[in-house]
Amino acid sequence: MRAYELMVIYVPQLDEEGLAAQIDRTTTLITNNGGEIEKVDQWGKRRFAYEINDNTEGFYVVIDFKAESGTTSEVERILKITDEVVRYLLVRRDHE
Repeated sequence: MRAYELMVIYVPQLDEEGLAAQIDRTTTLITNNGGEIEKVDQWGKRRFAYEINDNTEGFYVVIDFKAESGTTSEVERILKITDEVVRYLLVRRDHE
């Protein structure tokens, strides 16, 4: 298994429950595809440097997890088609 870091920016229109549901949906997606969640870090609502899809701010969430490489392609596929996701970045972490 390899270590990954996933940063997701969710739309600012979500309330607390909606944000929690989206984070849960993303972490469940990872675990259902054989991944292990290590840490979920919510950074809160941040302002963008420029407008993205008519949004000037969004909720930043960083998820550290371990998974096989096949899991990441499925996670990226789902995030691309999720309306509540403004942007995401999935990177492989180096060995610590």
